[in-house]
Amino acid sequence: MNNERPDPDQLLARVERDQARARRGRLKIFFGAAAGVGKTFAMLLAARERRAENLDVVVGVVETHGRKETKALLEGLEVLPLRKIEYKGTVLQEFDLDAALKRRPAIILVDELAHSNAPGSRHPKRWQDIHELLDAGIDVYSALNVQHLESLNDDIGQISGIRVWETVPDTFFEDADEVELVDLPPDELLLRLKEGKVYLPQQAQEAIHHFFRKGNLIALRELSLRQTANRVDAQMLDYREDNAIREVWQVGDRILVCIGPNELAERLVRAGKRLANSLRAEWIVAYVETPQLQRMPAEKRDGVLRILRLAEQLGAETVTLSAPEMSTALIRFSRERNISKIVIGKPSRRGWRRWILGSVVDALISRAHNINIYLLGSPQTRERGDSQPELSLFRKSSLPGLKQRIPSKTKRRYAGYFWAVAVTVLSTILGRLMIGRLELANLVMVYLLGVVFIATRFGRGPSILASVLSVACFDFLFVQPFYSLSVSDSQYLITLLALLVVGIVISSLTANVRSQAKVAAHRERRAAALYSMSKELSSSQSEEEVMRVAVKHLYSEFSSRNVILFPNSQGRMVFPNKQALAESLLGADLSVAQWVFDHNEIAGQGTNTLPGASAVYFPIHNEDKVLGVLALLPVNLRRVFLPEQQKLLETFLRQIGQAVARIRFSEQARSTLMQMEAERLRNSLLSAISHDLRTPLATIIGSASAIVQNDEKLRPADRIELGQGIVDEAERMSNLVNSILDMAKLETGLLELNKQWYPLEEIIGTALTQLHGQLAGRPVRVKLPEGIPMVLADAVMIEQVLINLLENAVRYTPVGSALEIVAEIGETSAEIAVLDHGPGIPKGQEERLFEKFYQARHESAQSGVGLGLAICRAIVEIHGGRIVARNRAEGGAAFSFTLPLDQAPPSVEAEE
Repeated sequence: MNNERPDPDQLLARVERDQARARRGRLKIFFGAAAGVGKTFAMLLAARERRAENLDVVVGVVETHGRKETKALLEGLEVLPLRKIEYKGTVLQEFDLDAALKRRPAIILVDELAHSNAPGSRHPKRWQDIHELLDAGIDVYSALNVQHLESLNDDIGQISGIRVWETVPDTFFEDADEVELVDLPPDELLLRLKEGKVYLPQQAQEAIHHFFRKGNLIALRELSLRQTANRVDAQMLDYREDNAIREVWQVGDRILVCIGPNELAERLVRAGKRLANSLRAEWIVAYVETPQLQRMPAEKRDGVLRILRLAEQLGAETVTLSAPEMSTALIRFSRERNISKIVIGKPSRRGWRRWILGSVVDALISRAHNINIYLLGSPQTRERGDSQPELSLFRKSSLPGLKQRIPSKTKRRYAGYFWAVAVTVLSTILGRLMIGRLELANLVMVYLLGVVFIATRFGRGPSILASVLSVACFDFLFVQPFYSLSVSDSQYLITLLALLVVGIVISSLTANVRSQAKVAAHRERRAAALYSMSKELSSSQSEEEVMRVAVKHLYSEFSSRNVILFPNSQGRMVFPNKQALAESLLGADLSVAQWVFDHNEIAGQGTNTLPGASAVYFPIHNEDKVLGVLALLPVNLRRVFLPEQQKLLETFLRQIGQAVARIRFSEQARSTLMQMEAERLRNSLLSAISHDLRTPLATIIGSASAIVQNDEKLRPADRIELGQGIVDEAERMSNLVNSILDMAKLETGLLELNKQWYPLEEIIGTALTQLHGQLAGRPVRVKLPEGIPMVLADAVMIEQVLINLLENAVRYTPVGSALEIVAEIGETSAEIAVLDHGPGIPKGQEERLFEKFYQARHESAQSGVGLGLAICRAIVEIHGGRIVARNRAEGGAAFSFTLPLDQAPPSVEAEE
């Protein structure tokens, strides 16, 4: 029975996942190796069973391929009519998605999951139609062959010699709620093919000689069985995780190879590879870094790194675990991954050392229930005391290009032993001063305090020396007989032994704590570096900014010059355009970078590919697409290739790839949005112009034709009237073209302002004079401040603003209604408003009125192109002002704009 409680976060994620699935329809896929194994037949049988349970079952589309037994199963089931689509003179029949959504059955059958829909359909692929049905809460039954899975497409094409172009993403297949394997031996399938139960006779003979060869069918059958088994294995792991099950279930082989810093590591990896091949099992190579192993020399850690890279080349998954005890980490990892077999070397400790200090193998055997342990022994090719082969192994394992150097800690080590002797001498002096005043048991505490001090400051070796010296000094100077190492009272032997044991234990614990603190500090630093870079990358707005941030953080973490390279439009690697970025790594080899980009593999110094290069080249990718290459010139290869540093670098590169992909997607979305906006404006412009040009053109053509054809019959008054009509309509066309040109000039920013001080009365008077004809019959009241109000503006353009506002008021207000022009002059701005007494502005349209080609109401011949108010806003904004529209409380609309007054107006005397 499992006594461990599930993780609350995992329970919450499980509940959320179950809730999402409850709202979504369930997908059941009938999966097979090839056509003819009976997927559609099995799907229809399952549908009839559900129909017998009084469930609402509907057939959306089923391909019977003329098989009588399959057609018979359709009897009694409701079949939706197919949708007809005309394409290049041919009528195609496709699944009717809208009819299915409207019918909304409990279960719908949609055959051939990988089918490509006809052009003009809502979705290009049928699996996308099914995705929409599932989102609508409808359960779906469908069928799929293994060759249509996207990840297997290339491999199956190589096996069969035929490339299948209709594929389904693996993620869609993996999200299916249920997959039922429909299997048929190859011989039976070939017999069905010869009997004409799969294809027509002439097609069957051709299929037997091409795709349906027996070897192909065997391979496809194995792939389908493996895909189904992998799916079941993933479901089993999810169930174990959801229920916090830690015991290993022997349902499949998964091998864990445990290596350490010894000469047996390479043999363990090769043995694990052979075992995995023989069992056709997944295998993992694990290295556990304990506090003791973290203090290894650099040469041995390089050797472990080489073995891990060898395992990756042989196809293993490699992991690096950190724990105080190796056996604990291996047991925990084995339970999480459901490991069935562990391969490990025989224990190197013998005799009393193994009995006292223990062994990883013994701990695994005692704690690893339901896990088989395989022990690999080392060959007896040398004497026990000869350590030269082990030394030579790790010398060979050093990374290429890495200088052999051993960090020197001699001074610090000797300082620790010196302090051990000094503290012992000091404790002895204190003891001599306190003798006779304190019991001997209290004097022992003085020595113990000195041992604890040495252990916390200088580690295990000096503390053991301090313990031994303290025991000797205490026995020699304070225990009778004095000045002798013999002890007259046996109880002091226990005291001395306790002092020695306490000193050793404290020193060991302190050394472990210091090592763990050091590891925690390194992890905290790496996490801080990752957080800092992620924060800056998230705020980056361009690829150049991403490159600058990434180069800075990579240099800070690895102390190595680096540069990020991206391909040009032809797919060839090039240096950055910015000289500062290009010079961050002089001598980067573009040919090596191109190889890395093309093959999505690491290359360069310290690798097995192009090791003669001066830099190391890493691919930068987002998901499976390579975006660029990082070229890094390492000062110390160990700082790059150590497992924990390599994981950090991979995380850095993943973050960089995601940032670049985000910016590219953003730019693509922005470009698409601009294209959509341009298309919308173009359609609006064509629609407006087609109306506003067609009407005056028709009038001009009609009037001109009447004059030409009936010139002698026309009276002078009629001729004048027709001519005046031509002039009026030509002016309308001219105004329309001028509005479009003015808007184009304003948007391009080519229009220069001629800002001067003008009397506001003069500007308003000029605008009213130009609209004298249109304002006939309308009272216009102008209200200005006292004196001579002045504005700093381009008078011609502000006049155009007033003209457009007045024309807009005339167009949308009743004939004969009054208009008002009101102005107010402040210290920093001038506000001018055009008021009317019309119906007002529709609610919510106040801001949209200033959009290009937008009209609140379309009034056929009297409507404009919808640019007047847009031109007003553009003119006011280039003056630094703001224009708004609102409804008046007493009725009507008010259009007001402000003009900034950056300086005091000149003084102007009033004319007499």
